[in-house]
Amino acid sequence: MKRIVIFASGSGTNAENIINYFQLNKTAEVTHVLSNNEHAKVFERAERLGIMASLFDKDAFRKDKTVLNFLLQEADFIILAGFLWRIPSEIVKAFPNKIINIHPALLPKYGGKGMYGMNVHKAVKMNNETETGITIHYVNENYDEGAIIFQAKTSVSREDSPEDIANNIHKLEQIHFPKVIESVILQHE
Repeated sequence: MKRIVIFASGSGTNAENIINYFQLNKTAEVTHVLSNNEHAKVFERAERLGIMASLFDKDAFRKDKTVLNFLLQEADFIILAGFLWRIPSEIVKAFPNKIINIHPALLPKYGGKGMYGMNVHKAVKMNNETETGITIHYVNENYDEGAIIFQAKTSVSREDSPEDIANNIHKLEQIHFPKVIESVILQHE
C-alpha cells in the first residue's frame, strides 16, 4: 500500500477529506500530516482521525534536511492541501511526479506567490470572471507551475461574493481531489 504524507498550513478540510477517502479506499493510506503552522486546525483533525501530525520550521524544511530525510523514509506520495511554502528543489527531485497540489483557480490564471485562498477568490471577483475552478497539478520548484493533472470549472455570477466563490471552489475540491490523487497513484503502479 502506498504511503501519503500531507502538508497543510491551515484548517485542514482537504486533508481530512483525503484521510477519510483513503481510510475507506485501500489504494493508499495517509500516514502523516506535516505543518509549518503551530496554530493550524489540521492538527486537531489529524488527532481526531488517528493520524500522526508534526510541526516543522524553515530550518528543518530548507537547511538541515530533516523534512527531506523524513519523507524519504515515510512517503511514497506527498500531497499539498493548503500548504503555503514553496517546496525545496531537493524534495521535488526526490519525488518526481509524486508531489501533488491543489490550487483554487484555473491555472495559469491567478497562480504564483501570494495567490491562495481568499486572495484568489477576491481577484476572480475583481476581474469579473464568469468562471473559475480548481487545478490539481504536479509540484515543481516554482509556485503553481507544475504540469496540470486535472481541472474542474464552476460558473461565477455577477452576484457572487468572494465567499460564495470560495464555497463553490471548496465543493469542487471535496469532490475531485481524493479521486485524482488515487488515479495518479494507480498510474504509478
